Amino acid sequence: MSKLTLNTPIDDLYMVGEKYAEYLKKYLNIQTVENLIYHFPFRFDDLSQTTTLDQAQEGQTVTLQGQIIEIKNIYSRNGKQIQKAKFSDGTDIVDVTWFNQPYLVKNFTANPYVSLAGVIKRFGNKLSLTSPQFETIRSQPTTLVRTGLKPVSTTTHTGRLVPIYPETALISSKWLRSRIKPLVKEFDHLVSDWLPQEIKQLENLIDLSIALQQIHFPASENEINQSKSRLAFDELFLLQLQMVKRKQDWQGKKLRHLLKIKKGMLDPFIKSLPFKLTSDQQKSLTEIVADLQANIPMNRLLEGDVGSGKTVIAAAAIYLVYKNGLKSVLMAPTEVLANQHLQTLEKLLKPLGIKIGFFTGSKKSKEDLSTYDLYLGTHALLFQKLDLDKIGLVIIDEQHRFGVAQRTSIIGVSQIPHVLTMTATPIPRTVALTVYGDLTLSLIREMPIGRKEIKTWVVKESKRIDSYHWITKEIKEHKTQAYFIYPLIDPSDKGTMKEVKAATVEYEKLVNIFPKLKIGLLHGRLKTKEKASVMELFAKGKLDILVSTTVIEVGIDVANASIMVINDSQRFGLSQLHQLRGRVGRGDQQSYCLLFSDNNDSTRLKAMENCHSGIELAEIDLKLRGPGQIYGTMQSGFLDLKIASFNDRDLINKTYSWANQILPQIEHYPLLQAKLSSSIMQCVQPN
Repeated sequence: MSKLTLNTPIDDLYMVGEKYAEYLKKYLNIQTVENLIYHFPFRFDDLSQTTTLDQAQEGQTVTLQGQIIEIKNIYSRNGKQIQKAKFSDGTDIVDVTWFNQPYLVKNFTANPYVSLAGVIKRFGNKLSLTSPQFETIRSQPTTLVRTGLKPVSTTTHTGRLVPIYPETALISSKWLRSRIKPLVKEFDHLVSDWLPQEIKQLENLIDLSIALQQIHFPASENEINQSKSRLAFDELFLLQLQMVKRKQDWQGKKLRHLLKIKKGMLDPFIKSLPFKLTSDQQKSLTEIVADLQANIPMNRLLEGDVGSGKTVIAAAAIYLVYKNGLKSVLMAPTEVLANQHLQTLEKLLKPLGIKIGFFTGSKKSKEDLSTYDLYLGTHALLFQKLDLDKIGLVIIDEQHRFGVAQRTSIIGVSQIPHVLTMTATPIPRTVALTVYGDLTLSLIREMPIGRKEIKTWVVKESKRIDSYHWITKEIKEHKTQAYFIYPLIDPSDKGTMKEVKAATVEYEKLVNIFPKLKIGLLHGRLKTKEKASVMELFAKGKLDILVSTTVIEVGIDVANASIMVINDSQRFGLSQLHQLRGRVGRGDQQSYCLLFSDNNDSTRLKAMENCHSGIELAEIDLKLRGPGQIYGTMQSGFLDLKIASFNDRDLINKTYSWANQILPQIEHYPLLQAKLSSSIMQCVQPN
């Protein structure tokens, strides 16, 4: 076999085999030796207390070394096999029981010397162990018997801090330990330490090969902490380097068109607005105008809650580009959201002479492309023959829903326009500093003047019927409308999902519960025309209740809807609940959000009752659930931190500082330069 490297396929690793190689790839995404080495334990079982039977205390978790002196299979009444054994370490004998492992009889008969780890129990005068961890050892441990001293442990599964890994039903932690342990002695030549020596010294970090050895097979808690410190630093430092490099690369690109923005140029747009901009909107607009006047391409993220007025700011930027004789593009991830933008932008821009072309999977403006000042649509825009040379601004809404290749095809590569990204997804500060470190951030925290806070309640299942009576009364008395949101389209038969309510089933129930109300059903599997028809009925007030999945999360604006009912709310992150809640409260009337939950997740959900800031809720969710739970697929490659935490502000700030210091001189660190190039390639999405 060829020399082992980090890129060696997992299939070629000793003691893996074809079947288990497939399991590793399919269930744990372990493709190479490097993937296996970086498959870290999520906890350690302390089985390091090695003792003798005559010294062992009842209830104590211990490791014992000695000999199986007797073992046999017996059958229970229901026909299951039980392995009964007697174990001796020379000081006493203990009864040992395993279940459904008949192969142990043959194994221990061939090699009776074992190390066992488990909880000692006593029945009368007899000691017992049930389902202990075990491994065979080469010879009788006579030293332990004679002296009572703890032997030097060469064990893998007992007598130490034992690593417990993310696993599956087909691949256990014990199996993983057996395959990783032989690799430990190879780490020195397998792993190149790419972190600059001065950083290791100043930050008191251990070598990479030692960190990897100790994270898998530590001798103490201190070694675990040392390893985690090094590996967490590595993760965040690389992430920060990627972001700083992206920002540097972006600023090195040539701007396609230099805009001239004269004093007062924006006045006609501002005067045409039927409302006054909030201070946050004014601040964001000032920042964007400054970017548009610069000679480097804008790369700004405009973040604000649903309904905070991001589209108005985007419209102002589009107007300035139009006044420079150039065109703009606005790309949205869904047809629903694109339609919402169309309705808003036609009101804002059409009176000012700006012509909008609309392109989605089901609709396409038919006039000559050259006649439009704004190209608005979904990814269908990618298939239009747009004249990129005449585009001065590209706006991407919720960019995490588009792949790198899609964004590049609309922006270009060498000469590029200004780019503005918008998101209603609340982003905690630490995530913004890392995952979005290549973007400049503008934040709209304020809601439009006169907007009432949405009253939010966590509702127990026992109060559901009472809530339905209240909803009926509200709809009849105030002529309002309601959303009923469910996590699933159809029922699931998988594990804990069996109990989760589904829109299609609950729709049928609600038709009977509210016989005098008109109810519609909306979900992602409906055809585009069907979705548009349902939404049109709801928007015109011809439906009282809209039953839906989270397809309404973005892009739906019905001012008359004032009640949001979210079922199985414990299934959603706070950020997503907040976005769903933002679908109501668009009009003058008081709005409400009811969070139905049948579990004890009340502490997290209660935050929704008292907090109306998306940023604050995102910070809470980050601490409680982690970024993957908050953002789902958003930038998933970047959010896959194995050791580090986005809650560690000190380390994030420290690695950010180091990244900015090291990147300008990275050519002096060839190993780091190679590692950075490799990590950037791994994070690039294929579509």
